[in-house]
Amino acid sequence: MTIQIKTSTLEPVRNTFANIERRFGDKPATRYQEATYDLQAESNYHYRPMWDPEHELNDPRRTALVMEDWYVFKDPRQFYYGTYVQQRARMQENAEHNYAFFEKRDLAARMSDDVRNDVIRYLIPLRHVEQTANLNNMYGTAYGYGTAITQALLYNSMDRLGIAQYLSRIGLILDGNSGDALAQAKQFWMDDSIWQGMRALCEETLITKDWFELFVAQDLVIDTLVYQLFYVQFDQQLADAGGQDIAMLTEFVQEWNKDTSRWVDAVLKISGAESEENKTLIAGWIEAWRGKAAEALAPVAQDMLGPDALTEALQVLDKRVAKAGIK
Repeated sequence: MTIQIKTSTLEPVRNTFANIERRFGDKPATRYQEATYDLQAESNYHYRPMWDPEHELNDPRRTALVMEDWYVFKDPRQFYYGTYVQQRARMQENAEHNYAFFEKRDLAARMSDDVRNDVIRYLIPLRHVEQTANLNNMYGTAYGYGTAITQALLYNSMDRLGIAQYLSRIGLILDGNSGDALAQAKQFWMDDSIWQGMRALCEETLITKDWFELFVAQDLVIDTLVYQLFYVQFDQQLADAGGQDIAMLTEFVQEWNKDTSRWVDAVLKISGAESEENKTLIAGWIEAWRGKAAEALAPVAQDMLGPDALTEALQVLDKRVAKAGIK
C-alpha cells in the first residue's frame, strides 16, 4: 500500500475584522490592533445616563481636549490584556524573589532604628497616594474616550493598586507582620503636618471632572515629582545611611516607572501635536498642577531631603514636558 502525503493551503475568507480592515487594510492584524481599535460603542445608545443627561455614556465632551481620532493614542508597549498580564507576571516574579530574599536573610534586623523610622514616616504613607492614583486612573477608564487610552488607564490603575500593596508589605516586613508600622504610617499621613499638603492634593484630584486633565495631573506631574523625590533621591539617602537593602523592595516601582513613562510621554506628545489649542490647554494644566504639587510636596521634601530636593525634581519634570513639545 502506498501512502501519499499532500499539503493543502487554505485561504482565509478574510484576514481580520471589518473595523480593523477599514483602518489598516485587508491584511493580517496584530493581536494589539484587534484588541484595541474601535471597540468602544459610539452609537445606538438606548438612553443617556440619568446622573449626567448632558452626555452620552461614551462621550468625547467629557474633556476639554479635542482629538479628531481618539485611537491615535497607540500604546508604545502594545499592551492588550494578554501582553500586559504576561509582562507584569514576570515583574511580579522578580519582586517576589526580592521580597523572599530580604525576609530569608532577615535584612530588616540589620537596619538602624533611624533608617527604619525614616522608611515608616516617608515611604509607607505613599500607599495612600498610590490608592488615590488607582482611583484617578479608574476614573479615566470609566469616562475616557477610545479603547486605545482607556485600556491603558485601566492597566495603570491596577499597577497602582499593586504598588500600594507592595508598600504595605514593606511595613509588615519591618514590624514582623504585626501591622504596627502600617498604623504608625497612617497616623503620619493623617496627622503629621508635612503630609497634609499631599492629603489635600489627593482629595482635589479625586473631585477633578476633566479626565484628561486628571491624567496630566496624576500620571505626569504628581508621579514625576513623587518618583524623583522618593524613589531616586530618598532611595539614595537610605543607601548612604545603610538602608540600601530597601532598594530590593522598591525595584518593582523602578521598573514600572520606566515602562509607564514611555506610555505617558507618548500620550502627551500625540495630544499636544494634534493642535495648538490642545498644546495650550495641556500647558495650562501642567502649570496649574505643577504649582499645586510643588506646594503640597514642599514640606515633606524639605523634612526628608533638604531645601534643594524639590527644585531638582521640578527640573526633571520640566525637561520631560519640554521633550514632549509642550512649552
